[in-house]
Amino acid sequence: MKLSTRTKYGVRAILELAENRDGGPLQLRVIAKRQGLSVKYLEQLMATLKVAGFVRGIRGAKGGYILAKAANKIKLSDVFTCLEGPVITSECVENDDYCLRASDCVAREVWKQVQDAVKAVLESTTLQGLVDRAKGKESLDYQI
Repeated sequence: MKLSTRTKYGVRAILELAENRDGGPLQLRVIAKRQGLSVKYLEQLMATLKVAGFVRGIRGAKGGYILAKAANKIKLSDVFTCLEGPVITSECVENDDYCLRASDCVAREVWKQVQDAVKAVLESTTLQGLVDRAKGKESLDYQI
């Protein structure tokens, strides 16, 4: 399972907003510079996150983006699903009819365990939890 750049960059961008919660709106160019991302690509990601209700745009000279709700109310699983889609390790885990061997496949059981573990980690992690983790580190280097 490999995350897309869309998900990696989107999570890094929304984490910037979560870390800046009390600092007011962040402009895309600031986030892009801090994270080494293209402003154009970041615009697309923020549009997706905005439609999903995770971020809000503020117009004006001092405008930018802010979180639409508290960081402790935003689960990483929801952001992940918004940007990446559902967590699926193999088609056979979700659909018994995908493979004739699904009913007695030992590997399928492992793929299901992996899928459940990933879902559990994402479900139990909030943006605030990541912000709190980052505060314990000297350098904020998100290599998600």
